[in-house]
Amino acid sequence: TGSGKEVFAQSIHNHSRRAKGPFVAVNCASIPSQLLESELFGYVGGAFTGASKEGKAGLFEIAHTGTLFLDEIGELDYLNQGRLLRVLQEKAVVRVGSDKVLPVDIRIVAATNKNLADMVVQNKFREDLFYRLNVLNLRIPPLRERKKDIGLYADQFLKELSHERKLTLSSGALSILVGYPWPGNIRELRNVIERICALAEREKISAAFLGKVLEN
Repeated sequence: TGSGKEVFAQSIHNHSRRAKGPFVAVNCASIPSQLLESELFGYVGGAFTGASKEGKAGLFEIAHTGTLFLDEIGELDYLNQGRLLRVLQEKAVVRVGSDKVLPVDIRIVAATNKNLADMVVQNKFREDLFYRLNVLNLRIPPLRERKKDIGLYADQFLKELSHERKLTLSSGALSILVGYPWPGNIRELRNVIERICALAEREKISAAFLGKVLEN
């Protein structure tokens, strides 16, 4: 969790032949299962109570010619797993409440912090969907195993979060960041940098100041 899976997926998209197409990301754990179907596949007007009269395109349609990133795929309920499998097999979607088949041309990048093979054994994840998705398996190591990335992320977050101030890290402060275990991965690093930006009185971040920030 927090290891930068979406950043990695975005990089795959940006350096592919689909780079000119859309990159669409959805966290499967953040949307209730009863709403996820309409979010992914879309719906026609009046398909259900509260549905827009104009209908709505689903994320598969929106990602057409590009990449759809399905984060936390292990949280997808069994029913929507079956619907996803059908889209992957047929390369087409049908909006909720419609009988019209809409072809889609997309790359699927799915991410999880769970062991899907174990979930298949426990009947919590469809075996056929697992093998359909598991074409190329990429492991994103925790941040503590990617020490060269720590300085890059820290510099990027400083530029993003310090606004008009030009905050920089001293060599000692950078050494502390690189040596820290980062149990919360990139998300924790971003929070630390945001704390630095809020508390720093000098533009050069010293090792002593960073040490105090990490203690809090």
